[in-house]
Amino acid sequence: MIEQQSGISLESLLRGILGIITVLAVAYALSYNRKRIDWKLIGGGLFMQLIFALAVLYIPFIGTALELMGKAFIKLMDFTQAGVGFLLGPYATKSNGFIFLIHSLPVVIFFSALVSLFYHWGIIQRVVGAFSWLLRKFMNISGAEGLVTSGNIFMGMTESPVLIKNYLPAMNRSEIFLVMVSGMGTIAGTVMATYIGMLSGGDPVARVLFAKHLISASLMAAPGSIVLAKMLCPQTEPAVDHAASLEKKSAHPTALDALAAGTSTGIRLMVNIAAMLLVFIALVALANYILDGLIGRYTGLNDWIVSITDGKAQGLTFQFILGVILAPFMWLIGIPSSDIMLVGSLLGQKTILNEFVAYFQLQEWKDAGMFMYQKSILMSTYILCGFANISSIGILLGGMGVLAPEKKEMITRFGFPAMIAGALVSVLSATIIGMILG
Repeated sequence: MIEQQSGISLESLLRGILGIITVLAVAYALSYNRKRIDWKLIGGGLFMQLIFALAVLYIPFIGTALELMGKAFIKLMDFTQAGVGFLLGPYATKSNGFIFLIHSLPVVIFFSALVSLFYHWGIIQRVVGAFSWLLRKFMNISGAEGLVTSGNIFMGMTESPVLIKNYLPAMNRSEIFLVMVSGMGTIAGTVMATYIGMLSGGDPVARVLFAKHLISASLMAAPGSIVLAKMLCPQTEPAVDHAASLEKKSAHPTALDALAAGTSTGIRLMVNIAAMLLVFIALVALANYILDGLIGRYTGLNDWIVSITDGKAQGLTFQFILGVILAPFMWLIGIPSSDIMLVGSLLGQKTILNEFVAYFQLQEWKDAGMFMYQKSILMSTYILCGFANISSIGILLGGMGVLAPEKKEMITRFGFPAMIAGALVSVLSATIIGMILG
């Protein structure tokens, strides 16, 4: 039986504060220059996240607005299924269950095409510009930093830096690090619908719930990225506040050309996601065969693990080892004690493999009834909402290295710290939400 959250309590408040302090302490310990941390900026970013989280959960019109945005995402997903139905006929129905390859991945193509079309019409530029102004106003960052951080709410970590490609060569260490962290700590709108479909499994009520919280997680990640980036790599060099502005003119001459280009990008992205999932899930199966099928079976560790976990763990698996390692950290950030190993395992899978594998595992465990608390499921949704994983380091280095070759050495040096900071961004958002859920 999944326990429902009961609202803010003294225990959740104290554990939430402990979680925020823990995340900030990790960032402080890893900081390049602790003495130059701008605590006013850090406080402003945390305040923005807290206010937004409270608004999402307790201010009706904000929550309703996010639900409407979520329903818009869902309606677009339904439109995608009309195209899939034409291509696959009866195989596209969900009568035989939810099939990720058919019912979730094609959404990436449609959303990629729409994003390209909206950019051609100037819609994306206006929305990104509004968020950029808000971040610059309240967090005292440069125009280029605000632009790329806002862009990452809607775009991928390799597409967003293109918005400021003319400013990258002149940006200092702290600014470059923020560009990288904001890419790692957020997700792209093109894959958000895939996560919604994956987690809800076709349930209409669950689709609205997860859509609302995934949009919330993506928005909260923007100020969170600034907080963690400026803690790990504070501003120590003179910064030029570039009056960065988005290019109004599209690279595509017509709307049809933009639509076609977006479709082509979506196809490559969908094939890449499918291939990564196939390979990484197969690697997990291989690791579990060695750990569980050989080592655990012949040493008796499997039976011992099953007994000490009351059957929640099936043996010496890859997921179990990650859960044990990260369980203490999960308790510190406010995850209910009975679910700390599950959520710790999800964070480990996201960081070592990728968020798609982790969301797939979350959906499997959720459907199997392994979580004791709904709060754990919702906090996991926030924890996994970001591109911070080992493979993303290579993707980010390749993308930014092309845009700013003179900064390549710096970008390479920042790869692993940016991944850690990006993971902490998602954990910080989850901690704040968990504190308010109760």
